[in-house]
Parts: sequence; structure tokens; C-alpha cells
Amino acid sequence: MATEVELPKPIAMADFKGKVDPDWCPGCGDFGVLAAVQKALVELQIPKHEVATISGIGCSSNFPGFIDTYGMHTLHGRSLAVATGFKLANHAMTVLVTGGDGDGFGIGGNHFMHTMRRNVDLTYIVMDNQIYGLTTGQTKSMPYGNIENPINPISIALAAGATFVARGFSADQKHLTELIKRAIEHKGFSFIDVFSPCVTYNHDNTFMWFKPRVKKLEDNPEYDPADWGAAMEKSLMWGDEIPIGRFFERTDLPSLNEADPVLKPGPLVHQEYRLPPEVAKAFVDELM
Repeated sequence: MATEVELPKPIAMADFKGKVDPDWCPGCGDFGVLAAVQKALVELQIPKHEVATISGIGCSSNFPGFIDTYGMHTLHGRSLAVATGFKLANHAMTVLVTGGDGDGFGIGGNHFMHTMRRNVDLTYIVMDNQIYGLTTGQTKSMPYGNIENPINPISIALAAGATFVARGFSADQKHLTELIKRAIEHKGFSFIDVFSPCVTYNHDNTFMWFKPRVKKLEDNPEYDPADWGAAMEKSLMWGDEIPIGRFFERTDLPSLNEADPVLKPGPLVHQEYRLPPEVAKAFVDELM
């Protein structure tokens, strides 16, 4: 008697719906980023138990609560350090790091540079609203506007050795979804800076301000994302034309877990203890 084989159910958007609804302000660009991440995972058909989402502190860093994957809401500016440990413990997992520009480029700037230098196989998505949103935009201390020059995260990523550097716009969800998919598939550190306008505190760099200015690099058939110099030149453009898309990608460098001989047999969580369990327990008991 023939038996029916039950095929695995295709992964759908509903599978990644978080247990709580986002508490972002209505119209916040982060809604578009959340939808793009979920759609990318669905289109790549990555099961949610094979995904971890790690964040720091801030409005956008509430992200792990709004998507149904493994997740950690960690310390201010320390998300990349935690995510590195997670990835090295189980490099079979797809590890996403999410947060804002204040969290990632301010107190987290040191981790940002060194995670890129090490080429850790992470996908880092920064929702860049160009303010410190959770500290009320830090507007009260500078009523005449910020007199400090902003940093350029694309230039920094290129200079620090990131092997995948891109920029997206939360209002162009289809394009952003494709960037996220490509970043996840890249073996090494992937950085996506996403223009995600804050509708509450940033009334200058709004959706309507960005929309006529952003131009996709992919629309230029002569642009070569393997050309580091061209990528750096494009990263400096800001004004009537602001490039978005894939600035740079190289695939000839091994990721940190690929270069580490200890991890070549497989993820640490699947390896047997190198020490007898009783010795390991005694060591942990002594430290704790």
C-alpha cells in the first residue's frame, strides 16, 4: 500500500511575525526594514530556527522582539561583539545584527571597525536616521542644529576592510530586500546602511527629501562593485545625487570561521569536549 509523503511546508511571511507588534512611531522607516528582512528570509527559504537576530540599544534595536527568530537584545554598542561569539559558537546559523546609527557608529564604533577587519560572517543592518532617536533626537541640547560633521559609514566600512558594503532606502523595499538577500548569501562581513527616516525628530532628511536624490548603482551598467577605488569615490557623494545599492564586494578572503582551524570540523556546539566533562565542570565551578 502506497503511503503519502508529507512535503515540508514552504516558509511564509507569517512564520517570521514577532510575538509583539512594533512600537515604532507611525510612519517610521524601520517598518520597511523589518518587512524587507522578513521577505528576504522567506525568499531564501531559511527556517526561523536557523536564524538569530542580535541588537544593541535604541528604537531600531528593539528589532529582535518584532521578528520570530532566535534573538538577543544586548548592550549599547555591543551587538557585534555578542553576535561574533554567537557566530563562532555555531557558524551554521544565519546571524543578523540590527540597530541604529547612534548605537552602531557612536559607542559601538570600535566593534564596528574590528568586526569588519576580522571579516566575521555576519549581516549588519543599520537603520540610519541620522539622529539619536531614543534620546529624543538629542535636539534639546542643540536647538540650532548639530554643528558636528557626521561620519560616513560607507567610507569607514570600505577603509576597515568590509567585504560587502551596501546602502539601501527603507522606502524602496524591493531593492532593499535584494540587498539583504545578497548580504546574507555573502561569506564574510556584510554591511548595509539603510536610510530609515525618523518622522518624529528629523524633519530635514525625510522620505520626500531622499526620494528624488537616491540613485541605484545597479542602474549604471559601467559600475563595477569589485572596484574598491570606485566604491570609495561613490561613498563620498552627497547632495543632489546620493548612491544606494551594492558599493563593493570581494569574495577572495576567508571569513573568520573559515580561517580558524578549530572551527573547520564544524560548529563548536556540535563538537565533543576536548576536555573530560568533569574537568570542564570543575573549571567552570572554580570561575563561578
